[in-house]
Amino acid sequence: MIQNSKLKLVIDFIGITLGAVTAAFAIEEFLVPCTILDGGVVGIGIIISTLSKIPLSVLTICLNIPFLLFGARKLGKMFIVKSAYSMAVFSVFLEIFAPMANATGEYLLAVCFGGVILGIGVGLVIKFGGCLDGTETAAILLNKRFHFSVGKFVLVCNIIIFAAAGIVLQSFDRAMYSLLTYFITSKVLDIVESGMEQTKAAMIITNDAKEISEKIYTRLGRTVTIMEGEGLVSGKKVVLYCVLTRFEIHELKDIIKSIDSSAFIAVSDVSEIIGNHMKKSGTLEKNKTSAEEKNEAV
Repeated sequence: MIQNSKLKLVIDFIGITLGAVTAAFAIEEFLVPCTILDGGVVGIGIIISTLSKIPLSVLTICLNIPFLLFGARKLGKMFIVKSAYSMAVFSVFLEIFAPMANATGEYLLAVCFGGVILGIGVGLVIKFGGCLDGTETAAILLNKRFHFSVGKFVLVCNIIIFAAAGIVLQSFDRAMYSLLTYFITSKVLDIVESGMEQTKAAMIITNDAKEISEKIYTRLGRTVTIMEGEGLVSGKKVVLYCVLTRFEIHELKDIIKSIDSSAFIAVSDVSEIIGNHMKKSGTLEKNKTSAEEKNEAV
């Protein structure tokens, strides 16, 4: 078990490294040469770098540090370690790719190929448990306390950043290209990571229901519905059901596998939520309804 967890951790960091390098390549070789922005902290960094000539790699690290410190106590040690590592690798490779010849100077090619490659890179980082952008860290923290979703928060932030870029750089063409890049990146990220920022529902069939539910509550701040079930072959089982975000799926898998490696997990996309969902803080999270779910066995 210990060897397997160490191997998995090594694979996670390899995946995060590959994703961060890919994302840095997309930024420096496609987007920056055409002054097309990524969203979040990187987008703010590109604006400042364009105006001040401060290296984007330096700005990315400096702007992300406050978000990491802010989330250090709330999001779990491993999430912060992986996020800090991914941001560091990303910044280093921004510096490495900066002096290289640009892949293209054509705006449409930069938007399409830059958006696709960036989506692949960011998707890999998220898939293996990391995070490249501090605004996503802030969004996750807000999601834990309020009912405002991660996706909506990031989208609002990016629209504000793109609008500000259009004003500061005096080119709303760039803002529109940036918004188009963001949507392309989001769709590709959806494919790579298996699920955009839709709410997820996890159904867990296990023999260690109490320990797993307590861990989920302690580490993720999510309450769990406990149901009785019976398998055709395996007999009586306990079924756990909980609602969470895509950023928490990776940690949920780690929690379950560390306690019961034989547990069966089914993860579903939840299009809407109706009613009240209790979080750890004791506040009710009110959203609209749960309707269509596409089952995805993990």
